[in-house]
Amino acid sequence: MNKTTPADLVSELAEAIAAGRYPVGSLLPTEFELCESHGLSRYAVRKALDELQELGLISRRKNVGTRVESTKPVTGFTQSIATVDELAQFGARHVRVIRSSEWLVADLALARELDCPGGTHWLHISSLRMDDTPSARPICWTDVYVDAAFGDIDELVRQSPEILISSLIEARYGRAIARIRQEVDAMLMPAQLARELQTDVDSPALRITRRYYDTAGELLEVSRSIHPANRFTFSMEMSRSREQDR
Repeated sequence: MNKTTPADLVSELAEAIAAGRYPVGSLLPTEFELCESHGLSRYAVRKALDELQELGLISRRKNVGTRVESTKPVTGFTQSIATVDELAQFGARHVRVIRSSEWLVADLALARELDCPGGTHWLHISSLRMDDTPSARPICWTDVYVDAAFGDIDELVRQSPEILISSLIEARYGRAIARIRQEVDAMLMPAQLARELQTDVDSPALRITRRYYDTAGELLEVSRSIHPANRFTFSMEMSRSREQDR
C-alpha cells in the first residue's frame, strides 16, 4: 500500500534502514523513484529526506544521491550561548562523569596550551559530559585545569556533577567570571578518546577551548572539550551594529 504523507515515508525508510534493507553506504531510491512509488509530491519527499538527514540516518550530495550513514538516529547537541550566565545553564542539562583528577605543574608545552606561566600549579580534571537521556552516547570529553588557589574544589566537583566548575568557583570563592575567551578548531578523534566517546578513531571532531578570567583579568580556569562532529552544533547569531547602519 502506497504511503501518503512525509511522516509515513520517514517511518518506512527508517525501518528499512534499521532492518538492513538499505545497508550503511548504500544509496536510497532517487527522489523521482520515491515520488512514483509512494504517490507523493517532490516537496513531500524532500521534506521526509530532510527529517532523515536531521536524524543522522542519511546524507545527500548533488550528483551522488542519498547515502545511508547510520542504522539508528544520532543523538546530537546544539549549543547556542551568548552570555556567561547562559553557559552556566549548560551544566544543569548535561552532567559530568569524572574519569580522573590529578595535580600537576605546567611544563613549557602545557603552559603554551593554557596560556599561563610555566611552573604554575593546576588541578587537572578529566570527565565525560552526558545527556540525561537514557542510553544516550556521551556529548564530549572535557579536560579542565583549575588554578591551584582553588585546591579544595575537587570534592565539590564530584558532589555537584550538574554544575559547571566555573560556577562552583564563583560560589565558593566569590571570584566572579567576567570574561570567557573561546576558540573552536577541527581535529581528528584521538585513539585514546574514541572508545570513551563511542566513536571511530580519526573521525571528525570539534575541539572547544575556553579560558575563564575574573574581573581583574586573572586566568582562573581553562577547559578543553572534544566533541564528535556529528553530535555537536554551535549556533551563534550576529547582528550589524547600529553605528554601521547609520
